[in-house]
Amino acid sequence: MYHVKEAFYTLQGEGAQAGRASVFCRFTGCNLWSGREADRAQAKCTFCDTDFIGTDGVNGGRFASAAELGAHIQALWPENARNATPYVVFTGGEPLLQLDKALIDTLHEAGFEIAVETNGTLLPPSGIDWVCVSPKGSNALAITQGDELKLVYPQADAPPELFSELAFKHFFLQPMDLGFLAQQPDHVANTTEYCMANPQWRLSLQTHKIAGFD
Repeated sequence: MYHVKEAFYTLQGEGAQAGRASVFCRFTGCNLWSGREADRAQAKCTFCDTDFIGTDGVNGGRFASAAELGAHIQALWPENARNATPYVVFTGGEPLLQLDKALIDTLHEAGFEIAVETNGTLLPPSGIDWVCVSPKGSNALAITQGDELKLVYPQADAPPELFSELAFKHFFLQPMDLGFLAQQPDHVANTTEYCMANPQWRLSLQTHKIAGFD
């Protein structure tokens, strides 16, 4: 049984694949935070800006099998998009609590390229085409290599220097969005300054928020 908060067709908004047409499948649940505001201060990740509780989002629901969820995802990819490889991004919450080899194989058989956006604390099943790890604080990483490391910045207990020697193809810093607070510091300026001083790191902005799409 798979529990999906929401699933929708959009453009990837951030990181190395920004601008790419994608089906997003957001699983419910996370191993670092319950998703409830009452638990935020004591969570292992305190700055998440995503609702991943329940299955009541757009195209959300419970799916009994990989075939059922795979068909649901396939139906969201436009039928006339013949010149592009179908692309699905599994996110959360923490998608590796649910993403498994059966679902990966099902979507590969349908021609999809598969990406995952994970906090990196759980080992992934084999067969994922694009692995993006976003470390959260001092939580130990189980994934130390992949396609993209995207670090929300700043994190006092997770400075970029801790990750710069890991075996990732791309390194991004993304300004922390504290939109749940009335005021927040200028994280964009601080992140830009760090990237300019340390050009191994590239700036990632959440273009879906800037441009106003999901």
